Amino acid sequence: MNKTHTTGRARRFAAKPLAALMAAATMLGACVSPVAGSDGRYAVPIGTAPVVSNETPYSASLRCMAGHMMSQRRPLRIAVGQIADYTGKEEYEGGRRVTQGAALMAMSALAKTGAALVERFDTSVAELELKYANNRLIGNGTPDQSFRTITAGQFPGSDFYLVGGITELNYNIRSVGADAFGSDPAETGAKGQMGYKAYVMNVAIDMRLVNTNTLEVVDVISYQKQIIGREISAGVFDFLNGTIIDVGVGERALEPIQLAVRTVIERGVLEMISRQIGVDPASCGGKDPLAAEGEMRAPPPVKRAIADRRVVEAKRADPYAGYSSSDPNADLPKLRDSVD
Repeated sequence: MNKTHTTGRARRFAAKPLAALMAAATMLGACVSPVAGSDGRYAVPIGTAPVVSNETPYSASLRCMAGHMMSQRRPLRIAVGQIADYTGKEEYEGGRRVTQGAALMAMSALAKTGAALVERFDTSVAELELKYANNRLIGNGTPDQSFRTITAGQFPGSDFYLVGGITELNYNIRSVGADAFGSDPAETGAKGQMGYKAYVMNVAIDMRLVNTNTLEVVDVISYQKQIIGREISAGVFDFLNGTIIDVGVGERALEPIQLAVRTVIERGVLEMISRQIGVDPASCGGKDPLAAEGEMRAPPPVKRAIADRRVVEAKRADPYAGYSSSDPNADLPKLRDSVD
């Protein structure tokens, strides 16, 4: 009798979760219909986030630089060439790891500074229309049906052009993790675990600004930005009145890699433009990482800025800069002595 009663109760307990699962499946099925609705859709897309401007921490400084640009005799005319992906990082299924649109990001950054952009990146449409106009196949849309004429010097030239590439993508520069587990001594007691992981990677870009008339490289920048990711998890396992409860929650977050590329590009454009127009980035809230700690570099003329930059980079290239004259391994036996 007791066995039959226990078995019946167990079936009733087992039927409740099954009913809940069936109800959940029915509700999910109601979200997608095999028959299109009156609006012509099977399902309504989720998500209500509005479109927002794609900003970085340097965007405000770039727009501030536009005010200084307008005070010039005329805005600089700049063209953007190829800024390719030279990292060589590619996944079998996901494709390239970093954006292939770095040149477009540079154009957006230059537009924020108020520079006059001249198109050199994709001239296919202009070249085709020039060909048609040369054959008198394009009209001006006037009542007299006159054709478009080609005049000498109708395209403004550029003062400088910007080229470069994404040169580094380094995974897992450093990572750290911690896990904790706790349990009640009883066999059926509650158990819980928590975990935390963090890792750092970086992306770097090298760009150069070239004088279009002389092909002189007037400025070169090389910047990198570190990217952080984290993972947090927690879980509880318990027998509650004969019912097994297993609950787990977690979060994963990774700073967007492509946004990091955009940030590095905007930082480089801010520095290049500020040098060409002789404006201190500090006037727009920017900081020059090549200056001394707590000190902003004054805005010298372009040639002097380039010379100063070369001196600074020569000092940074010295592997023994700041190196202690004392050898920390001087008291250790030399390799040859240890072998002998």
